[in-house]
Amino acid sequence: MKEIRIHGRGGQGAVLAARMLASAFVAEGKYVASFPMYGFERRGAPVVAFTRIDDKPIREKTQIYNPDGLIVIDPGLLSLPTLFTGLRPGAAFILNSPKKLPKKPNENLKIGGVVNATGIAVEEIGRDIPNTCLLGAFAAATGWLKLESVLAVLSDYLSGDILQRNLKSAERGYHEVEVIKW
Repeated sequence: MKEIRIHGRGGQGAVLAARMLASAFVAEGKYVASFPMYGFERRGAPVVAFTRIDDKPIREKTQIYNPDGLIVIDPGLLSLPTLFTGLRPGAAFILNSPKKLPKKPNENLKIGGVVNATGIAVEEIGRDIPNTCLLGAFAAATGWLKLESVLAVLSDYLSGDILQRNLKSAERGYHEVEVIKW
């Protein structure tokens, strides 16, 4: 089983990203469980969303305490002392940031990906909602799923012009992520 924890702030699309990610894995024949954890339910408040993936049915419904993957939508959350808590050795880390990582942020990381998802989202979507861009970056950096699977499920959540804009955002995330192997 692989477990992914997504950290963001209300309004950035963390919960929807977890659902989209789960759908993309379902498209590849995997079993999934995906759910959010809200703190204060307001725009800008920290939000954590979880996605589990396995080849067999998933019965566990608890929060993810030991993730294999971490996606951070808001780079301001890097200062949280608990962000990397429980991270499994060999984990993947995807960060939305216009800056490169100055150093390996946690000893358990094996793969990192940094992409200016906010900049891409503003250019492609017209708003600071970088979730689909980060899903593309996640697919590229980890290799755990195909970009085509991510793109195929976006129409389950979006339509019309906003769908087309998010497709471009996800593709750019896939192609523009800086992948780091430690």
